[in-house]
Amino acid sequence: MSIPEAFLMLHREMTRQGPGTPEDVRWALSQIELPEHPRVLDAACGPGADLVTLAEALPLAQIEGIDQLPHLVDEARDATDRFSNVTVSEGDMSQITGFYDLIWCAGALYFLGVTEGLRLWRNALAPGGTVAFSEPALEADASDDARAFWADYPQVTDVQGVCARVEEAGYEVQGTRLIKGLAWAGYYAELSARINGLRTEDNAPLNEVLDAAEREIALWRAAPDQVAYVLVLARPRLMAV
Repeated sequence: MSIPEAFLMLHREMTRQGPGTPEDVRWALSQIELPEHPRVLDAACGPGADLVTLAEALPLAQIEGIDQLPHLVDEARDATDRFSNVTVSEGDMSQITGFYDLIWCAGALYFLGVTEGLRLWRNALAPGGTVAFSEPALEADASDDARAFWADYPQVTDVQGVCARVEEAGYEVQGTRLIKGLAWAGYYAELSARINGLRTEDNAPLNEVLDAAEREIALWRAAPDQVAYVLVLARPRLMAV
């Protein structure tokens, strides 16, 4: 087993692939205006937790989920099979086409870069459309423990820095919400259970991945009130004519 295979094994059959709650989705929907029959995309949908919330909140919407990993596509299809208005397929979020009223992306836009990803997605938005995404955020007065948590992500900035990258992409910020505390606790409780269930003595790559995950959880526990994502609602600025 390789390290990448071990990493995928650890994260299989998880409710989510990162911190977040249904309340985050519902908050975003409460802040934006959507047409009666909106077209919605969950980019990098993972196992489908947010697709379920979107489908429950928007029964008249056409909702699509895409993910690059086939097993996550299968898990998302299983999670949403009771909804007739949801489809899930393999796809690359850097290749989005369409015209969507909402593009939702939980904890994955940083793979493209905030500014770069938003620029790529501009032409995939319907007029008046919104991108809702979550991005790591670290306040300027954060503790050393919180900074240690994000040591492997040197691009991390404070909320104002994230908003500046949004504006650099030609978008305006419609609203922000911090994701911390219980959202992270729930995610790490499930991950800890996976670690305990997979721990063996004869699989070195897997144990290396499990050790790294345990270190990550320990770093979060050292600063649980300061480790956060910021959920951002962004809309393209109107071009001057």
